[in-house]
Amino acid sequence: MKISSRFTIGVHILSLLSIEKDSHCTSEWIAGSVNINPVTIRRVLGQLKRAGLVKVRSGTGGAYLLKEPADINLLDIYRAVEVVEEGQLFHFHEEPNPECPVGANIQIVLQLILSRAQDAMEQILKNITLKDLVTELNQQINVRAN
Repeated sequence: MKISSRFTIGVHILSLLSIEKDSHCTSEWIAGSVNINPVTIRRVLGQLKRAGLVKVRSGTGGAYLLKEPADINLLDIYRAVEVVEEGQLFHFHEEPNPECPVGANIQIVLQLILSRAQDAMEQILKNITLKDLVTELNQQINVRAN
């Protein structure tokens, strides 16, 4: 199972809004960069708006960042687009056999490990700002342009 693509779409959108802050950033224009349907862009923008990361002008007004890129971290984006259900990255199969010693105990043991793994991933995302990502992105853009 993969993490929803809404996370990478959200990062793409916010990176584009950061780099192209003087452009008219409509959902159609953003969709051209992400190469997906504008309806999907509008859904993700709605989630980013509810999280207080962007402002979306009605009609063809476009979108823009509400915070400085240095004040947005990847964990903010991850949480904004509700990548995982109920805050849990890992899901267990339902009703393992309670008569089996492994089935009766696997979830208790594995939950501790998977909780630590999710905490570690979230800490990494928390330590990377949109500004950090955009700086790297701009360097890559410049390398490819030359």
